[in-house]
Amino acid sequence: MKLTIGIKALNEERHIAAALGSAVEAAGAVGGEVILADSGSVDRTIEIAGRYPVRIVQLADPNERSCGAGAQLAFQHAQGEYFYLLDGDMVIEPGFLPAAIAFIEANPDVAGVGGHVQEMHTQAQEFQIRAESVRREANWLPGTVDRLDCGGLYRASAIREAGYFADRNLHAFEEFDLGARLRARGWKLARIDVPAVKHYGHAMDGYRLMWKRFRSGYSGATGEVLRGALGREHFKLVLRDLGHIRNGIVVILWWVLLIALAFAPGLSPAGRLGLILAALLVPIGFLSVRRRSIRLGLYSFVSWNAGAAGLIAGFFRKRVPPRQPLASVTVGGEQMTAR
Repeated sequence: MKLTIGIKALNEERHIAAALGSAVEAAGAVGGEVILADSGSVDRTIEIAGRYPVRIVQLADPNERSCGAGAQLAFQHAQGEYFYLLDGDMVIEPGFLPAAIAFIEANPDVAGVGGHVQEMHTQAQEFQIRAESVRREANWLPGTVDRLDCGGLYRASAIREAGYFADRNLHAFEEFDLGARLRARGWKLARIDVPAVKHYGHAMDGYRLMWKRFRSGYSGATGEVLRGALGREHFKLVLRDLGHIRNGIVVILWWVLLIALAFAPGLSPAGRLGLILAALLVPIGFLSVRRRSIRLGLYSFVSWNAGAAGLIAGFFRKRVPPRQPLASVTVGGEQMTAR
């Protein structure tokens, strides 16, 4: 089989029909299959998916739910020579896969290829910031990149060489982790100048989304990536290329500075208060200038602090071996594990 499109989903009844319809059409054009990897939806996601010619697998244990587990579950059951991961709130553009397959077959040193990503919901502060990044940052633009955020087409053989598609312990950054493991083995990743997906992300307020991600474990993903890389060949790439880790370390050092100022001897109360206020206002001002908005700067300030707390929490979170197969069930079928 030429291609497997894996769709990871959790309670995506609003978007899953569009995602499945685009995936079925895209797979049919190149000779492939579609797998829905569900992490235990309790809405109408599975009911809607049953209307499409796709295979549906679910996590047997919802307690294993994470972004990495959903992606890895889809890959466990993939049969294609190539594998494309799609989120349940994304729609794949019709012309991308033929162009991506042609590119990857013409470049034997490339393990994965992505294209342009269009953010459709930018009401939330986070997605306003991401939409700006998509327009400007190198990893979102055509050329050689170090990760394929929001999905890409991969050689299944290269993924198996790297051990697994996604670390089942990760609550985010699974594409970055995969990219680092592939690049550590000499593979390249690229983006081509072709529209790839439309992303219909969360429309809720950014602070509500931040709280939701804190509760789900998403905010600890940087620590999980760092912990998973310890002692492995891609560790240096993780430290060098994942800016969220550097940001978290900077914030932790800033916390130490605030504590030092609060207890510094020889300062008058007014002097101590002035220094603490300055230490608070400088990063907010810096981020506001960087985001070209006080509102987005303040949001980034809160987000960076949440990320630093998550870096610590995620690093010490309990792990299971990432190569350990995920138990799953087919809808109406028997329990199964990876082949």
